[in-house]
Amino acid sequence: MRAFSQALIVAALASCLAVSAVAKDDREPVVVKDPHYGEVLFHFYKEDYFPAIVRLLAAQESSKVENHVDESELLLGGMYLSYGHHLEASGIFERLLADNVDQDVRDRTWFFLAKIWQQRGYLEKAQQALGNIEGKLPKNLEREAKLLEAQLFIDGNDYDQAIALLADWKGKTEWSRYAQFNLGVAMVRSGRTEEARKILADLGDIDPWNEELTSIRDKANLALGYALLQDGQPLAAKSPLNRVRLEGPFSNKALLGVGWADAELENYERALVPWMELRGRDLLDSAVQESMLAIPYALAKLDAVSQAADHYLNAIEAFYEETNRIDNTIESIESGAFFDEFLTEDPLDSTGWYWQLEALPGGPEARYLFHLLATHEFQEGLKNYRDLHYLYRNLDTWQQNVDVYANMLETRQLAFEQRLPRVQAALDRADIDALVDRKLEFDSILNDIEESNDWLALATREQFDMWGEVTGLESSPALGANIPEAEEVRQKIKLIKGVLQWELEKEFKDRLWRIRRSLRQTGEALLETQRARRQVDESIRLEPIAFETLGDDVYTLAPRIEAMKMRVGDSMASQRAFLQRIAVGELSAQKQRLDTYTIQARFALASIYDIAATASVGEPGE
Repeated sequence: MRAFSQALIVAALASCLAVSAVAKDDREPVVVKDPHYGEVLFHFYKEDYFPAIVRLLAAQESSKVENHVDESELLLGGMYLSYGHHLEASGIFERLLADNVDQDVRDRTWFFLAKIWQQRGYLEKAQQALGNIEGKLPKNLEREAKLLEAQLFIDGNDYDQAIALLADWKGKTEWSRYAQFNLGVAMVRSGRTEEARKILADLGDIDPWNEELTSIRDKANLALGYALLQDGQPLAAKSPLNRVRLEGPFSNKALLGVGWADAELENYERALVPWMELRGRDLLDSAVQESMLAIPYALAKLDAVSQAADHYLNAIEAFYEETNRIDNTIESIESGAFFDEFLTEDPLDSTGWYWQLEALPGGPEARYLFHLLATHEFQEGLKNYRDLHYLYRNLDTWQQNVDVYANMLETRQLAFEQRLPRVQAALDRADIDALVDRKLEFDSILNDIEESNDWLALATREQFDMWGEVTGLESSPALGANIPEAEEVRQKIKLIKGVLQWELEKEFKDRLWRIRRSLRQTGEALLETQRARRQVDESIRLEPIAFETLGDDVYTLAPRIEAMKMRVGDSMASQRAFLQRIAVGELSAQKQRLDTYTIQARFALASIYDIAATASVGEPGE
């Protein structure tokens, strides 16, 4: 399941990038245009799916992923799927995959959705999803899709359709072996036992090259062996049953079947060999339990009455002890302690579909988890229970953080109220309008200077003082005398004045440009100041409203989170009750089977005692 859920999310991402579903070496990298979407992808690639979902929903709510609308929806669907929310995920995929994705990616996604629906038991929806595949899937997926369709027919009791689909399967690959096994199953269920016998016999004689094929061979031999036993052919049944591995998952049933085949042939000594092997195995297995009754049955047939009685007594005692353990486990499960211990010992470092149980929790009840986890229903329910516990723990953390947010908000509001008078006083002192008027006045003065070419107005302080000193000397009465010395001084003053005027006229345009530039920059600064002032005024007006809005949000979070915790808590209770029903039902079925075996053992033991008593009573008369 993990493999194809990962592949489905990969398919969704591939569609986001608008690339072909077939692997390419020149695939372009993801271009993230919205930072919030990049944050979501960061958590997604870290396999932190819950934080990724929370951030993506928040970003969508606040319209922060406008450049990745379809991509974010597909990614959300994939992550929903990782939590088993197949209804929400399929709704997203069915809505978006209709028009927006490449044909190859769309077909692959419909295929994976079909597998999801089939896993969840929605056979009609799975069939519809397969029907939405318009193109041709890659070869490996094409074979798997065909096998999936046949499985849907078998699950729907439409065996003829399944047989017609699987009958012409070609090749010697792993998929062909799966198809061959399903074909045999469909034929057996449709009553075509002889045809199924040949198919299962061929499959049970293959030379496997991996563990999966070995398991298929064992299953085929087991199915064929029991079919022959039921058909009254014990000698023929022994051959396929003996081909089942002694250490495989089907070995217990095979050993039991071999023993019954010998018993049917009245070879009770040989029947005892596999049954005695079973006696030392896990008592939870029904085949082991049945062997504990089969052994004294065979001994009784061999006239070993005393040994048979001992074995019946041992079986009764073992069944009684196991029944007591089951009762204690049922009590632990019904009290909820079993699941609480499981959550305590198992860290919640991963959630959703990708969680795998690495180790069983301690305690005598743990041994029953192997059998419970073998059922898909209990395994999925346990994942859901863990996820609900994870959500509850997150909500509890969020609820504790609400007080922190409230304190932060109050601190910010207090700081705002303390600083506001100082800010307003500073704003009152800053007469921006007067500064603008002065700037306009400077502009007018500079225009007059430019129009009149008043180069002296732009002189430096040193140049202006020099000009005043020279003009002062020029108007001195002493220089008015008609003497050569005065004339010489007048000429020197005229030269100095001309040089100074030449320098001032030469630098006039440059100084005029620089002053205009400074005035322009001053004007821009004043405009920015006015804009900032308006923003400050707007902030002063809006900040109390923002504090009020944030306060409403923060102070209403606690009851909302509490309500969500109650909903999650109720869901946890319902899920725990669901798991308890499954576990207690499974354990009760085991207990009922043990009770039945115990009754049979007691009746058989009573019969042995009656026979022994009758024999002892008849001896003196003889």
